[in-house]
Amino acid sequence: MLPPGETVFLTFRLHGTVPAATARELQAELRQSQEAGVEHRRAQKQFFARFDAVLDRRPIGPQYFENEKMAEVLAGEIMMLEETGFVVHGFAILPNHAHLVLHLPARSGLALAKALDLLHLRTDQLCRRLVRPKLPPEAKFWQTGWFEYVIEDEAELGRIVAYVRANAANAGLPERFREWPYVSE
Repeated sequence: MLPPGETVFLTFRLHGTVPAATARELQAELRQSQEAGVEHRRAQKQFFARFDAVLDRRPIGPQYFENEKMAEVLAGEIMMLEETGFVVHGFAILPNHAHLVLHLPARSGLALAKALDLLHLRTDQLCRRLVRPKLPPEAKFWQTGWFEYVIEDEAELGRIVAYVRANAANAGLPERFREWPYVSE
């Protein structure tokens, strides 16, 4: 759980966007790195780089956020986090996942996990209305959980926000994803 006063980099994705076997392989590589004595933060960064590459370069599963109405729903919910006390430093919505850089002020009454659970719940409900009947009621919209990385300092914050803003271009997405309003300025 993220303590108040921290800034975090988050990635969450649509259900079915990473094959289960690939997810298990990535988790096993993370465990092996940690068992081999690789420093925790470095192991986390390596894990994320491999995981994000899978999301960016091997698109499988739903790509719901190619639909601008659905991306707009998610962007709106992300910006609503500011009304609950979070500071949104940056975000990017890609076809199958989203990156978000958030700061939880020391005097916030809402825990990060609760805020993200609510974001998932609200976007699930609103986006399902837009994809009916493509998504049966029993099908999951979001993959459970998210990748969370605590940012240590201002320099790291700057690097991560730049990464988030450039992610669509670096992933080789079409020009419209580099220019659309679902990447923060």
